[in-house]
Amino acid sequence: MTLDRILQSQGFGTRRYCGDLIGAGLVEVNGALCEDPREQFEVDGLRLTVDGEEWIGHSKAYLVLNKPVGYECSQRPRHHPSVYNLLPVPLRQRDVQAVGRLDQDTTGLLLLSDDGQFIHAQTSPKKKVPKIYEVTTAEPVTQAQVEALLAGVKLDDEPAPIAAAGCEATGEHSLRLSLTEGKYHQVKRMVAAAGNHVAALHRSAIGALVLEPTLAPGEWRWLTADELAALTRKE
Repeated sequence: MTLDRILQSQGFGTRRYCGDLIGAGLVEVNGALCEDPREQFEVDGLRLTVDGEEWIGHSKAYLVLNKPVGYECSQRPRHHPSVYNLLPVPLRQRDVQAVGRLDQDTTGLLLLSDDGQFIHAQTSPKKKVPKIYEVTTAEPVTQAQVEALLAGVKLDDEPAPIAAAGCEATGEHSLRLSLTEGKYHQVKRMVAAAGNHVAALHRSAIGALVLEPTLAPGEWRWLTADELAALTRKE
């Protein structure tokens, strides 16, 4: 792909603007100045410096973000800042999307991508990708509540009871809940239907991907090739 198209694909602006950046001597490729917008390179792994900003080329964006409290997973937030504000401008320009949403008061693991097939595969109930939630409850957890969540609880707008794929008490006021669906406010509604209430909610894992403690709230990183392979592996 030509260098101007590469910069455009990475979110640095229109093709014409990217060509102007290259012509102005503001683009380095693998540590060397490149002033020819038509010079061709492979995108993935390409080391770029664009107007002083270092960047690694990725033909598709696969990101993991540790979502902090107080952010909405929306491009047009109503009451809180957008989670997309936590990303650098080039990623926002290339229109990455959250892979499923977390409520503004829910924290933890959030995937983002510009690959529509990946997003569909991770969010489709048919794929049964497990999402693990650490739930802090308002009242003490009982064994009856755990059993109810595993057996299935009735939600107002659902024709049949909804069961957790996994559930265990992790403390007097805490649960670990595994779901393979992503219905509206599902964890909160299920816990309420079981006779308790959610005081705090944190997503700790999606499929084989576990949120590492070294990724601070508000920080993001690229998925590794091994992590992406694990998430997209067909069972």
